[in-house]
Amino acid sequence: MPSEPAPASTAFKDWFNAALYRRIANDLRELSPAFDRKRFLNLTLDGLEARELMDRLRQTAIAFESAHPGKYAEKLEVLRRLAPRIGHNFVAIWLCEFVARYGLHAPADSLDALRTFTRYGSAEFAVRPFLQRDLHGTLEVMRRWAEDPDEHVRRLASEGSRPRLPWGARLSELIRNPNPVAPILERLKSDPSLYVRKSVANHLNDIAKDHPAWVLDRLEGWDSSRPETAWIIKRGIRTLVKRGDPRALKLLGVDHATATHVRVSGFNVRPSRVALGEPIELEARISLRGSQPEPLVVDYIIHYVKASGGTSPKVFKWTVVTVSPDEEVILKKRQLLRDFTTRRHHAGKHRIELQVNGQRLAETAFVLRRTKGA
Repeated sequence: MPSEPAPASTAFKDWFNAALYRRIANDLRELSPAFDRKRFLNLTLDGLEARELMDRLRQTAIAFESAHPGKYAEKLEVLRRLAPRIGHNFVAIWLCEFVARYGLHAPADSLDALRTFTRYGSAEFAVRPFLQRDLHGTLEVMRRWAEDPDEHVRRLASEGSRPRLPWGARLSELIRNPNPVAPILERLKSDPSLYVRKSVANHLNDIAKDHPAWVLDRLEGWDSSRPETAWIIKRGIRTLVKRGDPRALKLLGVDHATATHVRVSGFNVRPSRVALGEPIELEARISLRGSQPEPLVVDYIIHYVKASGGTSPKVFKWTVVTVSPDEEVILKKRQLLRDFTTRRHHAGKHRIELQVNGQRLAETAFVLRRTKGA
C-alpha cells in the first residue's frame, strides 16, 4: 500500500493538514466538475487547529458530503477514483468514514465500496454500523470477503467482525454468541498472509475472554501441523495461557500438571525499593524433578497498586523453556516502571507472583515510590 511520509510535526493529527486538504480538493475537482472546492476547503480548514485526529478524519467526510451534489451512489463513484491517489493508509480511512456515516441506507453499494476502500485504509471500524444494523446480512457478505484474493479484504472479514475490536463499537450479539463468525475463522485458519493471521488470532483471543470452551473446542480440531494454523492457535489462546487454562496449555504441548514437579529455589526482585522511571530485575531459579525433559511456560504477575489502595493483577509473558531433570535454570527479566496512557502507577507495595504452566509457585515484592528519595 502506498504511504507518504508524515509532516514535520510529530502530532498524528497533522496527517490532516492544510496542504493535504488542498491536494484532496484539487484531485476531487479534477475527478468531478460538480465538486465545490471552495466549500470543501472552508469546511475542513476553518477550525482545523482545534480538531484532534479523529475529528479531522470525520470532518473530511462531512465536508465532502456537503461539497459534492448528487446521489450517494454518484459520490461513491468519485471516491472510488480518488482512493488510489490519497497515498496514506490512515488518511484514506475518511473514505470508509463517509460510507459508515452516509451509506447505511444502501448496504449493498456501501459494503462493496468498503471492500474497495479497505485496500487503501482499513474499513474495520466503518463496517461495524452495518453489522449492528443487520448482523446476518452483513456477515453473509463478509464470508465472501474471507475468500477474496486480496489480503486486505480477507483481513477485513475477520477484523471487522471482532466482537471486542479495540477503539471500535462492541458487537453485543457476537459477544453473546460467536457462532455466526465461525465460518469466517474456519476459512482463514491457515491463511498465507501474516496480516490476516494476526487478525484471526486476535479475533479468537477476543472470543476466548467470553467463551473459552467455544474457542478451545474448535482449535483442538484444527490441524496444528500446518505452520500457519499453529501460529494462529498459539496467539489466539494467549489470554487463556496467561490464565493457566489446562486445555490451552495442552494445545501448546505443555502439561499443566508438570508444575507440581517444579522446584523454585529462588525468586526475587531487585531493588526492593524503586522510584517511578527506574527498572526492576527479576530472577528465578527453577529445576525439575522427574525422568524426562519438560517444556515450561513461565509467566509473572504484578499486582499493581490502585489509587484506592487495592491491587489489580496483570500477567506478563516471561519465556518458554525446556528443563531437564535436576537441571537448574536461571531466568532473568528486566522491566522499566513508567506511566502509560493505559496505566498510572501508584506508590505502595507491589506483589509479584511466579507462574509456571499455569500454577503460581512463588512470590516476591517491591515498594514503588512515585519520586526518587520519597
